[in-house]
Order: sequence, then structure tokens, then C-alpha cells
Amino acid sequence: MGEAEQEFDRRARTREIQAEFAARGDALGWFDALYQEAAGDNEKIPWADLEPNRYLVAYAKKVGLKGDGQSALVIGCGLGDDARYLDDLGFKVTAFDISPTAIEWARRLHSDREITFEVMDLFEPFRGWLGAFDLVLEVYTIQPLPLEMRERTIDAVASFLAPGGELAVVTRGREDDEEPDELPWPMSRQELSRFETHGLVQKFFEVMPGDDETPQPRFVVTYKK
Repeated sequence: MGEAEQEFDRRARTREIQAEFAARGDALGWFDALYQEAAGDNEKIPWADLEPNRYLVAYAKKVGLKGDGQSALVIGCGLGDDARYLDDLGFKVTAFDISPTAIEWARRLHSDREITFEVMDLFEPFRGWLGAFDLVLEVYTIQPLPLEMRERTIDAVASFLAPGGELAVVTRGREDDEEPDELPWPMSRQELSRFETHGLVQKFFEVMPGDDETPQPRFVVTYKK
């Protein structure tokens, strides 16, 4: 089986698991189920490349992103590759995921780093984390949640940012009048504008081309609080 066929199969299986849980009224439980089914094989998880998101890396290089000991929070960190990249850039990194399996896996992968990995539900955050971080990073975690949860999800992501802090978002993009048809559901500029209702000011917006596996363009956006 070629790489394209493998990619199609693992994305199809991911959608099957998501649909099974959605039919039971559980919008979030499928994440841990997917990591459990993978049984330590990252090849079975569409987004687990064991390297940082390439659009994040391109943005960081373009703007010369440096941590200098500032605090950073990675939303829905999965296996922790973006968290490790921010650690490389000099941030003091905290990362969380709703999946206990993913967090246990991430802790093993990055045991050589002083990254704090925690199991947490985005919608039931640790109170001490609200308004606490200089940088909040959101990569592809809003898209796989149901569209009816989108505004609530954006609100939750924005809540972690400290005054003067920066939020960085990497997402598959779509036009405002384009209907998303399948998981993961891309984000529109209109949807992203909800971040600005939380006292955030857009500072950077770039459309980057997709790749052969997922040709949709990517939006890389940053906001300052």
C-alpha cells in the first residue's frame, strides 16, 4: 500500500471513530479512543508526525520567534512535538490534551525536557491557567470539534492568554461562504474574527498553501491581547 492509500485509510478510520462517538452524543471521547487504538504506532494518527507543525515552523522563522523564558501553553498537544519546538525556542512550556493516552505517550517521548504535560478538558480548565500565559498556541484543535461548538471553543482558547500575550493559530482555511463538508472542518476568517471579541487584536495573517495529502490552504494568524 502506498503512502497516499495509507493516509486515506487512517483519515477514514479517524472519521469512523469520531462518528461512532458523535452518534452516542460524545463529542470528545473519540480522541483518547484513537490514541488507544493506535497502541503506540503514531502512523495510525493523522496528525502525529513526530515533528513540529511545518506551518508553525515557517511562521516562527519568519518572525524570529523566541521565548526568552516566557510562558507558553499548547492547546490539545497530542504527542507534544509543537511543545518540544517551543521549548527549543526558549519558552517555559505547558501542554495539555484531553487524552490520557496521548499525554502518557508525550511524557515518554519528551522525558528529556522540562515540559509540563497535563490531562485536561479545554472546557473544564485549571483555574490558575486562565489569563496566565504569554503565548498560547492552537494548531488544528478547533477544527475537529463539532461546528456547533466552534464559538465556545474559540472562547475557551482565548481565555488562557495573559494581558500583553500573544495567541498563534494554525488552521485549515476556507472562505466565509464555503460550507465545510467533512472532518476536520476548516475555519473561515469570519469565525476567526470571534477572537477579537475577547480584546485580541490581529497582528499577523498569512495564507499558506496546503500539501498533496491535505490541499486546503492554511491560515496562520496571531493576535495580541
